[in-house]
Parts: sequence; structure tokens; C-alpha cells
Amino acid sequence: MSTLIKKVVARKVFNIRGEETIEVDVTTKNGFGRASAPAGASRGRGEVVPYPEGGVDTAIKKVEGVIAPKLVDVDAQRQGEIDLLLHEIDGTEDFHNIGGNTSYAVSLAIAEATACSFGVPLFQHLAGHLANELPHPLGNVLGGGKHARAKAPDIQEFLVIPTRVKSFSDAARANILIHQRVGAALVKKDPTFTGGRGDEGAWAPNLGNEDALETVVKACEEVSEETEVQCRVGLDMASSALWNPKEKCYVYSRDGVNRDSGEQLDFVLVLIKKFNLGYVEDPFHEEDFASFTELTRKAKNCLVCGDDLFVTNKKRLAKGIEMGAANATIIKGNQVGTLTDAWEATLLAQKAEYVTVMSHRSGETTEAHIAHLAVAFRCPIIKAGVVEGARVAIINELVRIEETVGERAKMANLAL
Repeated sequence: MSTLIKKVVARKVFNIRGEETIEVDVTTKNGFGRASAPAGASRGRGEVVPYPEGGVDTAIKKVEGVIAPKLVDVDAQRQGEIDLLLHEIDGTEDFHNIGGNTSYAVSLAIAEATACSFGVPLFQHLAGHLANELPHPLGNVLGGGKHARAKAPDIQEFLVIPTRVKSFSDAARANILIHQRVGAALVKKDPTFTGGRGDEGAWAPNLGNEDALETVVKACEEVSEETEVQCRVGLDMASSALWNPKEKCYVYSRDGVNRDSGEQLDFVLVLIKKFNLGYVEDPFHEEDFASFTELTRKAKNCLVCGDDLFVTNKKRLAKGIEMGAANATIIKGNQVGTLTDAWEATLLAQKAEYVTVMSHRSGETTEAHIAHLAVAFRCPIIKAGVVEGARVAIINELVRIEETVGERAKMANLAL
């Protein structure tokens, strides 16, 4: 059989921050797959453990000594069974024995090897030849928080998303134009600005939060008018990083302001209304389901998205759905450890009419698998940056996918 696994190899590679990570090769009789694991600068407490004690070196030994022997001569098409086997090999709920990044790289490499065995792209292997919807690109054009340094805004990401656009290529171009326009505006605001950027290629200026937001909104409005591609602005507030649990407040060091939960809610609602925000991610810390619920009820025409809140975890997501906390969720495969786990979380969210957002991590490698996963999982949004090598690799892969789908290609429905 052409999809029988013949070899599994793991090695140490590096992500865009120069951090060590794991890469896995899977060889079948007639195919080959390779996948590596990214890393986040800010991680939710509910995520699986990325690596076992001993780090990447120990993870590689686990692949060679434990995982590979159990996978040789197994049919790579049995993705669900293999992902379940990875759970069984680990034997814990949080993958602390083999590492969630280890299992994710193995799981994804197996899917890629199967697609290669059949001579089809990964998205078509996972979703069939009828898959034809391209996601709207959500990109970071200005950043602060853990993605930048001192004097940058407290808010982690200032985002743009084309909401009404005919093609993915046009959407990607609009985001790039906004990024360029923001850069030019920052030089005018501050002649000493040297063009510094954060991990994801977003500008990292010496600006307060609302000044930064005004700059992005103006650039977004100008590009929308010039290109006739309607774009909107969003935020990833990464509020768990702002939350001081002892003082029970959100600490905005750059602006010199502390806000309790109620003040944070009012602040976010003001930003949504004043700047016509279409998307707000993690506006509260990762355990504050109640505030997410209240914001979702009060915010108009704006997606309220949970990342640290849900961490692609079905139990946490089910709790949020029951409470009405958020109406969108981030999907990151390495938060849960396998492709099957990520798919099941996506399906649960979509059945509850949550918007699913396939997402990169700040510490990406140069792989573009999430481009395929966004299309295969029918995610209407992909959060994948705008410029920077690893982000451009993902954007360019979606341009290729759009070309592969051809005349049937269309943008996913997004009511924003």
C-alpha cells in the first residue's frame, strides 16, 4: 500500500526568533511529509505542554525511541487513529511526556505525507476537491506588548482585515498597502523612528495605544477608499499579559493607567465604537469568561475572539459556548497537540456559529501548512501577519491555493 509509513525522523531546527524547535519527516512508500512546530510569545495556561522535560533534545529522543517504532508499517491514511495513538503514547491530558509540539509535528507530517502519496495538495487531501473557499487575511501592522520592546504600545497587535473583497490576492495586497501606509505615517509622526519591527513584521513605534490605533485606522480608511477593498481594524489585546492578579487590574504601563475588570470592559466598548473595530481578541484575561460574555452581548458588529480563553481546547470552548463568551475563536494546532484535536475544536465552534480563525504563532518557522488548514477547515479568517518572511510564506501559499482552485475560488462568507 502506497501510504504505509516506512520511516519517521526528527531533528532540531530554529524558528524566526532563533529558538530551537522540532521538525519531523514522515516517509511513506510513495510519499513524504515534513512539519515543524511554532512557538508563541504569550501562551495560554490551558495549552498543552510544548516539550517534555529536557526540551527539544528529549522530544527528538522520544520520536526516535518511542513514537517512530509504533508508526512504522501503519497506514498514514488513518489520521484519527494515529492521533489517538499519540495521546495513548503520551498518557497525560497535557502532553507533558512527549510534548504537544512533538505530537503536532508528527501529526501534521503524517497528513502531508498522505497528501504527497496521492499527489494532491494538503488542503484537498483533508477536505476533498470541492474545497474552494479562501479565508480573509487578518494581519498585524503595528505592535506592542510582548511582540515589541519598551515604549511601544501596551496593546500587543493592531490588526487589519479586508472584509469585502473579490479575491485573496486582492485582500493580501490591501493589507500590505496598509502596512506600508502605516510605516510612512509613523516616520511623519516621529522623525527619529528607525523602522523597528516586532516578531511578526509589524511596526513597533514609540506611541501610546490610542495614538497607534488612530494611525492604523487612518491608513486603513485611505487604502479602503483607494482600492475599493473594504478593510476594518482590529486588536489583539493579549490581556492576560496586562492582568495583575494581585492588584486585580489591567496594567497599561505605556499609558500609565490601571483598569479593573469593569473599567476594562468600558474601555474596550469605547474603542469598538470610536474606531469602528471589527475584531477584538483576548480583551480580558484567560479566566474571565464572564467579562467575555458581557462584552459579546454589548459589542455591535464586532467579533469578540478568544485565544488564551479557549486555547483550541474543546472543554474550554464548550464552557464558552454555553455562557455566550465570545463569538469567535482562534485555532492553533500546537495548542492541543494533534490535527484531529484541532479539527474537532473547529467543528464544535462552527456548529455553535462561532467564527473560526486559523492562526499562526509569533515564533513561526517558514512552513505554510496553516494556509492549507485554513481552507480545509473552512475557517473564514486566517491570522497570518502581513509582511516578514514566515508570514509572507503563508500568504504566498494561499495565493497558490487560490490559483489551484481556479475559477471555483471564492472568498469565505464573513458578515462584518
